[in-house]
Amino acid sequence: MSETPRKTEAVQESAAAESSAVTDQGLWQDSHKALTAGKDQLFSILQEAGGDLLLAALRNPALDEQHLLALLKRRGLGDVPALIYNSRRLIESYKVKFALVRHPETPAHIVMALLPLLYIFDLIKLCQMPGIVADVQLGAERNILQRLPTQPLGNKLTLARRGSAAVVEALLREGLPNVVEACLDNPRLKEGSLYQFLSSAQATAENISLVARSGRWKGRPGIRLAILKNPRTPAIWFTLFLPGLPPATLRELLASPRLTLAQKELVRQAGRQR
Repeated sequence: MSETPRKTEAVQESAAAESSAVTDQGLWQDSHKALTAGKDQLFSILQEAGGDLLLAALRNPALDEQHLLALLKRRGLGDVPALIYNSRRLIESYKVKFALVRHPETPAHIVMALLPLLYIFDLIKLCQMPGIVADVQLGAERNILQRLPTQPLGNKLTLARRGSAAVVEALLREGLPNVVEACLDNPRLKEGSLYQFLSSAQATAENISLVARSGRWKGRPGIRLAILKNPRTPAIWFTLFLPGLPPATLRELLASPRLTLAQKELVRQAGRQR
């Protein structure tokens, strides 16, 4: 090999080494900047940095709750949600826990571990937020259902008005009149769930009357029939609902083993008035 090519190769190697050194120096400076930046500068770094620079920013002593909440609005974070969860210092904030649960890149096992730590009304929010994956919504709903028996009355009333279909159905089964009344106005309450409630032991005379007076439900034929089939239904509702029923329905009521003798007599009277 001639002397000239050897010199050229040596020059190229030297240039490459120098370029690598410059690059390493630049990366070190950027990492140092991310690690030592003040609070205001740190916001900018967290919005733009990735990889090792983002990891350095997470170790910055100035990093606080507001920085993390801003960071968790980003997408494409990779392992960052898991790193935050595994850091005792970073995960201690309640708002950060909630933001992690909402973030679509947080691993499922972390989300399920955090759900029991959230306030019950934040769980309700998760059930209704657009963009929350179905598994997270189902997990939130399960946590609400587990906590229902120990909730104070005020919370149950709010949940009755705002809860999902499954939450409302569970509250109906408890049979508390004030809560039942609130459930009746919840747009997520299904007719099938109310029908089952009217056939259950929790359908007391008071609760039945609440349904029978409800502007939303009292006119539905299936609900009226469920009311008339309950032995605890007060006589006034037989008087109001029996007129206009077809003969076949009256015969069905007379054949019901659940109705009392007094209720069946009301049905017979309605038949004789035809």
